Amino acid sequence: MQCFIYKSLKKDELYLYLDKKDDFTEVPDTLFKSMSPMQYVMELELTADRKLAREDSETVIESLKAKGFFVQMPPTLLPGSEKIQ
Repeated sequence: MQCFIYKSLKKDELYLYLDKKDDFTEVPDTLFKSMSPMQYVMELELTADRKLAREDSETVIESLKAKGFFVQMPPTLLPGSEKIQ
C-alpha cells in the first residue's frame, strides 16, 4: 500500500501518514489545524512485513484503510530521561 508522509512543523517528531498525496479531506479539522503547517517528507510502499522505526506497519495499514490517515506521535519522554529512540 502506498502512503505519503508529512511532518508537523509545529511539533518535533509528529508525523501524518496519508493514503493519498496531499489529500487531507479525511483528517479531522482540529487535528489538521493542530499539526499545521506540515511538510511533505516522502512516499513509502507499506507492506505487513516492512519494518518502520516507531510503528507497527500493520497498524498503520489498517488505519490508512479504515480512516485514510495515521498519526505517528513523538516518542514518550520519561521523567529524568533523554528521548527514547
